[in-house]
Amino acid sequence: MTERKIKTAIIGCGKVSHLHAAALQQGKNTELAAFYSRSLDKAQEFAAKYGVLAFDGLEKMVKETGIESAVICTPHPFHANPVIQLAKLGVSCLVEKPLASSLPDCDLMIQTCNENNVKLGVVSQRRFYAPVQRVKTAIDEGKIGVPALGTINMLGWRDKAYYDSDGWRGTWQMEGGGVLVNQAPHQLDIFQWLMGPIDEVFGVWRNLNHPYIEVEDTALAIVKFKSGAIGNIIVSNSQKPGIYGKVHVHGSNGASVGVQTDGGAMFIAGMSSIAEPPVNDLWTIPGEEHILEGWKQEDSDFFNSINAMEYYMKLQNEDFANAIVNNRKPLVSGEDGRATVELFTAIYRSTRDNQPVKFPLHPESEMDDFDGRVTKNQM
Repeated sequence: MTERKIKTAIIGCGKVSHLHAAALQQGKNTELAAFYSRSLDKAQEFAAKYGVLAFDGLEKMVKETGIESAVICTPHPFHANPVIQLAKLGVSCLVEKPLASSLPDCDLMIQTCNENNVKLGVVSQRRFYAPVQRVKTAIDEGKIGVPALGTINMLGWRDKAYYDSDGWRGTWQMEGGGVLVNQAPHQLDIFQWLMGPIDEVFGVWRNLNHPYIEVEDTALAIVKFKSGAIGNIIVSNSQKPGIYGKVHVHGSNGASVGVQTDGGAMFIAGMSSIAEPPVNDLWTIPGEEHILEGWKQEDSDFFNSINAMEYYMKLQNEDFANAIVNNRKPLVSGEDGRATVELFTAIYRSTRDNQPVKFPLHPESEMDDFDGRVTKNQM
């Protein structure tokens, strides 16, 4: 396996950009080379902090720096444009979650990257947590039989100060959605990674206690998988001060495995730290039940020895750089990112139509709304 440093730029200068900058500078095969923003002053502010170059033109940046990779940190509805431009310039793109807020943007990004033979990945750093990896390995090794029932329970909290912290938050036009689009993609990604392809979804979303935002703060769904397994999703930003995020998988042989990816007040990039270590909170594989407490201690000790906000970003950036060098798919690919967008799009459409939605989903060019979220002329 070949290793070399991949020159990387950060596109967009928001709060999460600081985490990626630190991660890229720490990575063994990554090199932070530049910041891009439509505001050159903003790019220069970030570039000065990290000792790199600043640009307000993508083509100029690519020519002058020789970057091979970029991390896209713009607001969700504005991921597609820089990815398409950079792909045509031969630059691979790792996109902050979600890949996009709409299926047409996802499809255009994937198509353009494939046509130009560059990599496309999506930030889902929780896949790199050791407790998540253990669950995946146990399933792959058949220790629970086959997945029969999967659940997501993500109960968090976002207050008015959070939504006021950036002008794009809480709006259909600038954020593209609420808890489904911004907070839940990590769990939605892990859920599908563990359970497999989806066949049908019946979902509903609501705004329970955030009257000052346009978007949903809570969503539920019943999921049927192509394998015959079933699942349930509960995600919400309406529980003070934030409780937990969990993904559990129950197998055909009666054994269960699970991970608490988040505990306590939920992590907000650039505004708060991770409150509790990720741990395996459920493990009933025969003969392995006794291992759980040791894992919890091991994972807690490791968590307390690192900067968790940066460490897992570093792992994902290193994986993406390795995918470029060795011409393989990154652990979280563009297609994986589309699957998350497809799932939350199905919940929006199901709420609108009050009926189950069959997969695969395709863009709704004939409909004058944003997948049931808001009419296009309101955006």
